[in-house]
Amino acid sequence: MALRLGSTFLLQLLTDLADLAVAVQFDAYFEEAAVKNNASWAKEESEVQKKLQQLESKFKKKPNIIYILSDDIGFGELGWQGGGKHRGTPGPGLDDMAYQGMRFWSSYSEPSCTPSRVAIMTGRHPVRTGLTSVLWPGQVDGLSPEEVTLAEVLSAKGYHTAMWGKWHMGEEAEHAPENQGFDYAYYGLFNGAPDLWPDGYEMTAETPNSHRSQFLDFPGIEGYREATGIDSSVSAYVARKGQERKAIEGLAGTPGPKRQEVFEEESITQILKYVKEKAKDPKPFFIYWATYCQQLQGVSSHFNDPHVDHMNAQASMMAAHSSYVTRLLQTLKEEKIAENTLVVWMSDNGPMYAFYPNSGYSWLRGGKGQVLEGGVRTPSMAWWPGMIAANQEPVDLLHITDLYTTAARLGGALDVIPEDRVVDGVDQLPLLLLGEGHGRRQKIFFYSGEQLGALRHGDIKAHFQPGSSGGLPKMEAYNVRRDPGEKNGQFYPYLWTVTPIMNDVKAHKRMIQKFPHRGTEQPKSCAK
Repeated sequence: MALRLGSTFLLQLLTDLADLAVAVQFDAYFEEAAVKNNASWAKEESEVQKKLQQLESKFKKKPNIIYILSDDIGFGELGWQGGGKHRGTPGPGLDDMAYQGMRFWSSYSEPSCTPSRVAIMTGRHPVRTGLTSVLWPGQVDGLSPEEVTLAEVLSAKGYHTAMWGKWHMGEEAEHAPENQGFDYAYYGLFNGAPDLWPDGYEMTAETPNSHRSQFLDFPGIEGYREATGIDSSVSAYVARKGQERKAIEGLAGTPGPKRQEVFEEESITQILKYVKEKAKDPKPFFIYWATYCQQLQGVSSHFNDPHVDHMNAQASMMAAHSSYVTRLLQTLKEEKIAENTLVVWMSDNGPMYAFYPNSGYSWLRGGKGQVLEGGVRTPSMAWWPGMIAANQEPVDLLHITDLYTTAARLGGALDVIPEDRVVDGVDQLPLLLLGEGHGRRQKIFFYSGEQLGALRHGDIKAHFQPGSSGGLPKMEAYNVRRDPGEKNGQFYPYLWTVTPIMNDVKAHKRMIQKFPHRGTEQPKSCAK
């Protein structure tokens, strides 16, 4: 198999199988970095591979992988970033996880929920896949079956695959997780908003009510169906690969103010059972837990936990989720598989302030839907006792697409990734196993829908605006290490960055010309 220029040593990642060459098409900037860092990265690869070989020799199988994707939790919301109980959103279990492993201070997502889910599942910027819009009930768009998900990649190497939580990449059967590589899926179709649409109708359906609903003028589920042809009565499904899915009955599957609370409680019960069942299995497992924490609703059993802000329903959901993560990590220890299980927790985007104070929060400017730091810079941490040293806080860049490539490398599945498309995620195992300074990413492109909105190049982040200003690029630059809140954007002091940044963008666009985006269409309705 021919290897592309500059990436030979990276692509031959399984050094214990010298005859196996693995070709992955990365973006232009990473191929350039591969050439520049050839010697140092080759040395790191040797150290990483040695650690992995020793681990596999001990457990007789590849490592288990658990990815937890949270929702709308901003930079600074967790206790280890200055939030937690100080903001009325306590999550002590999440803080414990962070301090027992690696806390990422320069971790980035996509700017909204569906795009981040596309990114973690495909390792690609959503614009490449054709799915760039946040999906709503009644739309037939979804993740293309031509995309190769992380579940499909790991399944090809013998992994058990299961997911729980918010899927949000299409409601048609062809887009569903059981048809995108997962052996088992217990999942919700949408974001948290449709769960509360009926509540607004019911508040005033039979009696006057002076309290304001979060959603106005919704005609009720039946009225909505009659008026639009869209059936929003089913929020969630359970399914196994190769079988027809079934609607989840009861509160966990029916839109309403208690759905997420019941759904999350059932999810953690199933997850713990799954871990125990698979602990002694000869094959490793991959769990994708896309929790509803935090999607507007709360959890009554944690409402009176210490420091919970009663005006913010999501604060009790944070407390509940934190306790669930604690139970999960404890179960991994009790089953004696913690050392062979990588757990990564990340938020999908910044906070949504539309219903403040029932919302997340960020110390940074901007929020959900924006490529400002407050929209895309989110908390994340990695936990892997015996493999990731405790109490680390690297400043290395991490992007949500990196989780895809890192898991594929860990599972020995890079050769499953097709060569006919660009993969934006890079392998971050050297960062996880060797620590700060060993990250493989120096640049991140930020898209807002189909438009390139910003580029972080080292410590400098450039925001792009359409058009030009008398021949000058319409660009605003920030040093986001010095100014993480992006309060002091300037252009002229950063004139020296224009050429290198434009060169990065041009190389990025040339790669797009070589490997075009999948067709992007405006969201379509499935209303009958």
